[in-house]
Order: sequence, then C-alpha cells, then structure tokens
Amino acid sequence: MEKQFEEMEMLERIFYMQNLFDSDLIKNRNLEFSKEEWIQKEVLAIVSELAELLTEVNFKWWKNPKPVNDDNVKDELVDILHFFTAACIHSGMDAKELYERYMRKNKENFDRQYGKSQKHGYELDKM
Repeated sequence: MEKQFEEMEMLERIFYMQNLFDSDLIKNRNLEFSKEEWIQKEVLAIVSELAELLTEVNFKWWKNPKPVNDDNVKDELVDILHFFTAACIHSGMDAKELYERYMRKNKENFDRQYGKSQKHGYELDKM
C-alpha cells in the first residue's frame, strides 16, 4: 500500500514531488529520452546549477566581490537537489535506497580516514 503524503519522511516527499514534476514535464512537453540520456541531461543541469552557485559565492578572483546573497545561495542548492533527485529517480533509486547507500558510504568514508577500510591511501596521519 502506498504511503499518504503526510506519512512520508522528508526525503520521501522530495522524491515524490520530483517524480510528480518530472511526470508532468515529460507529458506536457512530449519528452522522450532513454534512461542514459535523462541522466546525462540531469548531470549537465547540475553542472550548470553548480556554475550559478559558484557565481553567487564570488569565485571570480579577478572581479570585485559583491555581497553574498545567502537566499540565492540556498535557492541554487535547491536547484541542484532538484536535478540530483531526478537523476536518482531515472537511475531507479528511490529515497530509501539513497538513504541506505548514503549511510553505507558515510561509514566507509569514516573507516577510510581511520585506516579501517580495505581501501588505503585515505588514512589520517597519527599526530
């Protein structure tokens, strides 16, 4: 049985809303792309949004900096999340799988830092 929107966790809601938006967009714009093409387009959109985020935080050392607008920075981060979530959905990953994979990878990243991983070269120097 499908959960009601009010019963969903925050990440599930984000995935649900993104899926609704993408479905509407695909239908109304008659978009037909393969899984690979969707992911390519979403990665390019993420790169574009990352460039917009960089502009918001004065990465151009050759220009006079402007005051950083925190609201714009947050909006760019949300734009990145939109396209990231869409790429997850098109890859076949739902909110639960993303959460589980994140938790495993986060543990692995900590293990690497403290020499507890099979993958070496990340260990912190003993001080």
